[in-house]
Amino acid sequence: MTKFMVELYVSKTDRAAAATTACLRRAAAELSAEGRSVRILHSIFVPQDETCFLEVEAATADDVRETATRAAIPFDCVAEAA
Repeated sequence: MTKFMVELYVSKTDRAAAATTACLRRAAAELSAEGRSVRILHSIFVPQDETCFLEVEAATADDVRETATRAAIPFDCVAEAA
């Protein structure tokens, strides 16, 4: 399994960071049940920059993108993390 970093915009006014992470966890569980293991490891919300970073473990970046798509979460970037 490889670790990926997902970057997305989250408005500091709507306090949606926790809800966003919860939606992604549900989508990750759905993909995992289909045999495409995806785990949301950590999230970091930076309110000042209205940015959320999520550390995700998956086999491929495509699995991470599919997780975000199923969760209806628009993301800016998915990159392999070291």
